[in-house]
Amino acid sequence: MGGQDAGGGSPQVSRPCSASRIYATVTTYARLAAGVKIATSTAWRYVHDTLTLLAALAEDIGQVGHRIGALAWVLLDGTLVPIDRVAGQRRFYSGRHRRHGVNVQVLADPFGRLLWASPPLPGSTHDVTAARRTGVIDTLDSRNIETWADKAYQGAGGTIRTPYKRHRTRHRLSTGQKAVNHAHARIRCRVEQAVAELKGWHVLDRLRCCPRYAGTIIAAITVLNRIETHH
Repeated sequence: MGGQDAGGGSPQVSRPCSASRIYATVTTYARLAAGVKIATSTAWRYVHDTLTLLAALAEDIGQVGHRIGALAWVLLDGTLVPIDRVAGQRRFYSGRHRRHGVNVQVLADPFGRLLWASPPLPGSTHDVTAARRTGVIDTLDSRNIETWADKAYQGAGGTIRTPYKRHRTRHRLSTGQKAVNHAHARIRCRVEQAVAELKGWHVLDRLRCCPRYAGTIIAAITVLNRIETHH
């Protein structure tokens, strides 16, 4: 990562490597700075400048839709990225997870590899609403991409396939419906690999920044992840 420059001045630092290291591990800015013999403020600036550049390279949902059009199907799920409490915190509180966070929609290929992570929305946002607001449902439907999702996406329509669910007029599922749900779960479960792939970047264990900056971090991570996994 480092080495003296030609003029014998400050060590040169690979900025993408710096960002990758601090966000993939529990390395602090102080430790990163000490490791390459630069000021902590300089390490902070390098990482944040790099994040901004990487985030600008991230694909939007339209670009992703074009790239994945040839796949047999894709997998969709939502995940909560925890955050510290913030002002106006109620909308960031997820009643389902009983903690504050941001809702991120995750797309995976049939093998469970991460394809895309959406811009974050407040944690109180339901998955199907988040998928609509981020353009996921419209994009997948317009390109006729078959998509497997869980019960949280019921009512999404289009090409979104969800399992049968008991409700007021359907107190019990038939044997056939249970069999369909079982087969559906076997296909859909691989999306958990993509969620784990995203959250393998330990900065997402709990974000301590302003939620508005979370989108930059997540977009940068998707770019770094594609570089490191070559897909």
